[in-house]
Amino acid sequence: MSEITEALSNAGVSIWLDDLSRERIQSGNLQMLIDSFNVVGVTTNPSIFQAAITSDPSYKPELEHFKAIGVGVDDVILDITCEDVTSACDVFLPVWEKTSHVDGRVSIEVSPDLAYDTHETIDQAEFLWEKVNRPNLMIKIPATKEGLPAITAATAKGISVNVTLIFSNIRYQEVIDAYLAGLEEADAAGIDLSNIHSVASFFVSRVDTEVDSRLKEVAPDSPLKSKIAIANARLAAETFLKAFDTDRAKALLEKGANKQRPLWASTGVKDPSLPETYYVDNLIMKDCVNTMPEKTLNATAVSGVVEAGTATSSFEEARAQIAELAEIGIDIEDVTEKLEREGVEKFIAAWADLKATVSKALSES
Repeated sequence: MSEITEALSNAGVSIWLDDLSRERIQSGNLQMLIDSFNVVGVTTNPSIFQAAITSDPSYKPELEHFKAIGVGVDDVILDITCEDVTSACDVFLPVWEKTSHVDGRVSIEVSPDLAYDTHETIDQAEFLWEKVNRPNLMIKIPATKEGLPAITAATAKGISVNVTLIFSNIRYQEVIDAYLAGLEEADAAGIDLSNIHSVASFFVSRVDTEVDSRLKEVAPDSPLKSKIAIANARLAAETFLKAFDTDRAKALLEKGANKQRPLWASTGVKDPSLPETYYVDNLIMKDCVNTMPEKTLNATAVSGVVEAGTATSSFEEARAQIAELAEIGIDIEDVTEKLEREGVEKFIAAWADLKATVSKALSES
């Protein structure tokens, strides 16, 4: 067991892996990461599955079978991804039980091209929840304006949701409100609130990429370089703490509801001048998740610096940095709105790549 990842876990951070493949499951690698690196969950997206299907020959027999019986591309993707997620859920089931159902979670995403369609998102969330049929599953729904009512509706039906593509603290508060509304509806329907879990995936490194690009144009010597993503995330940590200390949230928690934990996403560094563990070391707090690419996980296990509470110790400094950024002429809300649009576009493009990859594999089978 890595002493560093164990210390990170003890500081309150649930370590999830931002990757999944059939080879990783079947080879025992996923179990090794659980046993040796304190990994207690997995997130997936179309890019991850596209990379897995492209590089992993173990999918070939299944693709040949689907081609022989005439299954369409969309249904092939659905079957393959749900099969891998179901298998991963089974691997993580002991973790789910050991953590009193908090962790041991595996996320699968609704089709990205539904990001602006509330009703279709709700329908697919229900479909995926029933198809995988595992208690430790989470359905990923994007935090677009159209996604917010879908978050409420899915939560109200007892579905555990991983809300993805959150960049803005304003949107994050709306996500929390959507979750609480869903819990209230579930409670009114007599659903056991203790079985509903949720995380809010707040994206980090992409904020620095965008802000630093703008700083290069207007203030190349600014000390804010590589500082705003952490500041933005720390204010999200403050939003989380305040939101679940309200009378509304407390009333639900008293009925057995669970907090919607912040999940730090996009935590691999994009700037090679930064330490590999930059977006891990600086975002440590109780009741949070950090979903890491394997490269970041490996670096954390070797050289991570664990100091409890780094995400919650400097809210005023974070506010001052955002204010200083505004004085330079860079509006954080403009940055995050752009990143949300681009995030949806990137996921849609990744979905198209996944379909193209599967289509090509079927034609070559």
